Amino acid sequence: MLDNPNEAVLPDFTTGEHREERARLLADGVANEDLAAHLLAALWTMSNNAAKAAWAEQAERAARVAEDTQHLADEQEQERQAALEEEQEAARKEEHKKNKAKFVPVATAKVPTVPVVIPLHYAVRKLKAGDYCELYYFTNKGLREARKNLVSSEPQGMILMSTEDGQQMWINADKTRNTKSVITKDENLSWEQFNKAAPRMINAMKQHEWPKDRRFRTTAGDTRSTY
Repeated sequence: MLDNPNEAVLPDFTTGEHREERARLLADGVANEDLAAHLLAALWTMSNNAAKAAWAEQAERAARVAEDTQHLADEQEQERQAALEEEQEAARKEEHKKNKAKFVPVATAKVPTVPVVIPLHYAVRKLKAGDYCELYYFTNKGLREARKNLVSSEPQGMILMSTEDGQQMWINADKTRNTKSVITKDENLSWEQFNKAAPRMINAMKQHEWPKDRRFRTTAGDTRSTY
């Protein structure tokens, strides 16, 4: 049904336009033309009411079809989105596998404002053991030497050393200092060297958990270092 019967207007069946319809009713025994016109109007109203009911049913069917179509489209879109998310997740996992370093979490700690001091392994091992260690290793020159050793690709290996009782034994080269390096004794450090090296060494001692009852006292000039 294409035309909406709710918009139809009841015709005037008393006009000459509907003379033939009235004549057929008169021929069938209707008493007069007024009655024939009234009967035609009643028949038209009955037909229009039936058309309205059919129109409503048609509109209801169309609404159900549209709803089902939309529901199906929504389900298909959800399936498409789910498949897309699975594909993207698989791609992310593959990316994580191929480039693990790219996704390493960044630490939230604050950036240190104090420069990181990394002395020679020899000095670190001395501090760890609580043994005497020259301030020289914490001067600018000593730290430059440590940086050179740090970036060196040459393996340190093992060396043969004599112990206090005169025995020979192989030890890790990291546990010894380089005998070719000229080590400035604590008493020969300048005030400038001392003022830079001493705080660095004290911080290193704290890092290696030196007990509080062990004091570090050192001065420049002709005074020796004591622990």
